[in-house]
Amino acid sequence: MFKSFFILILFSPIFSLSQEVLEDSTMVRNIFNEALTNGECHENLKELCKGVGHRISGSDASYKAIAWGQNVLKRYPLDSIYLQEILVPHWVRGSKERLDFSSKEIKLYQSKCLAYGGSVGTNGVLTGNIVEVKSWDELDELGENIIKGKFVFYNRPMNPTRLSTFHAYGGCVDQRYWGAVRASKLGAIGVLVRSMTLKQDLNPHTGSMTYEGADLKIPSVAISTVDAHNLSEQLKKDKQTEAKMKLECKTLPDTVSYNVIAEIKGSEFPDKIIVVGGHLDSWDVGEGAHDDGAGIVQSIEVLKIFKNLGIQPKHTIRCILYMNEENGNRGGKTYAEMVKKKGEEHIFAIETDRGGFTPKGFTVDGTPEQLTSLQQFESLLEPYDLFFIKKGYSGVDIGPLKDGKICLVGLVPDSQRYFDFHHAPSDIFENVNKRELELGAASLASLIYLVDTHWD
Repeated sequence: MFKSFFILILFSPIFSLSQEVLEDSTMVRNIFNEALTNGECHENLKELCKGVGHRISGSDASYKAIAWGQNVLKRYPLDSIYLQEILVPHWVRGSKERLDFSSKEIKLYQSKCLAYGGSVGTNGVLTGNIVEVKSWDELDELGENIIKGKFVFYNRPMNPTRLSTFHAYGGCVDQRYWGAVRASKLGAIGVLVRSMTLKQDLNPHTGSMTYEGADLKIPSVAISTVDAHNLSEQLKKDKQTEAKMKLECKTLPDTVSYNVIAEIKGSEFPDKIIVVGGHLDSWDVGEGAHDDGAGIVQSIEVLKIFKNLGIQPKHTIRCILYMNEENGNRGGKTYAEMVKKKGEEHIFAIETDRGGFTPKGFTVDGTPEQLTSLQQFESLLEPYDLFFIKKGYSGVDIGPLKDGKICLVGLVPDSQRYFDFHHAPSDIFENVNKRELELGAASLASLIYLVDTHWD
C-alpha cells in the first residue's frame, strides 16, 4: 500500500522530509524537462499515423502497427519486449457507403455516411421513408404502425451545456450502440444516427454498435451533424422524404492478433507491477491520431524517460499497447485473464485514451485510501497545471484488471476538442499538438515515478 505522504510530513525529521520533498520535486521537474526537450512521442506518432494509418483489429494495417510498436520499443534498452496472443473480431467496411435522400422538393441529395462497426450490409440498395426521433420514449410512442418498413433517424445531439464533453457524449451514445436493436423490434429496415460530436461539419463519426437481443439485424450508419440538421429541416417540410442506402460491410471470423508488451524490471519489488498503456487499434477512418495513437506514444515515452534519466524503478513498469479496444476490448480482457491465471500482482495501472490534448489531472478508480494517498501528490503536480486527482473513471483497457486491490487511474486532458476528431476522418496526425502531447507523457511519467517511489 501507499506510504502516507501526510504521515511523513507529521512525523519525519524536518531535514529528511525537506530532502525527500526536494528530491521528488526535482525529479518531476527533470521528467518534464526531458519530455519537453528530448521527447520523441511526436515523431513516433507521425511514424504510426503516416506509416501505418488507421488500423482496425484484424486488418493488414493492424499487424503493421504491431510490428511498428515492437520496433519502436526496441530502440530503447528495455528489459523485455514480447507479444501476447489474443483473438479479435474482424469486421470489414467494404466499398464506400452510399446514402441518398430524395423528396418532391429535392431530386437527389447525397449524404456522407459511415457504417458503424459491426453493422451488416444492405444486400443491394435499401429504400424507405425516414422517421426522426430524439428519444427512446418518442420511438416507442410512434410504435410499429409508424416505424415498420422505414429508416429510423436518431437525432439527439450532444448536450452543449455539459462542460465535460465526455459526459455529453455519454448522454447520446446509446443511440449509436442500441439504435439498431430498438428500431428493429418495431420493424425498421435501417438506422441513421447523428454523429457524436458538437462540431458542425460534414464529417460522420463511426463507432461500435450491437445486435445483442435483436431478432433481426438491420444496417446502421452515422451521418454528419450538418447532414443531420439538413435532414431534420427537410423532414419538417416533407415527411415522405426517402432514403436509399447501400452498404457492403460484413463480419468475418475472429482472427489472431496481439498485444505488444514491454517492461523495465523493478529493483526492489520486481513481482509487483505498475502498468501504463493505451490501445493500438483504431477505427478504419482517419489515422487514429488522438484515438489512441497519442496514448500509445505517450506510454512508450514513459519508459524512454525513465531510461534516459537513469531512474531505476522499485517496481516493474510495464507498458502495454492493447489491441481491439474499439470493437470488443479483447486486448484488455485477455491481458487481465493472463494476469489472473499467472497470479501476477498488479498494484497500479494508468491509461491514456482521451486524446493528446493539454493534461489537466487524473481520475481514480480505487479505494478511498488509495485516492487519499494519490491526492497527497497534488502539490508536486500543481506547478505543471495538473490541478486535480479525483475519483472517477479510469479506462476501457485497464478496466478488466479491477479486483478491489489494484488502483486504476486515467489521464484527463482538456476535453473540449476531443469529439471534433473522435472516430472521424479528421483524426489525423496534423491535428495533434506536439507540446500538448509531450506534456501528457510527462504527466504520466511523473505520477508513475511518485507512485513507484512511495508505494511499499
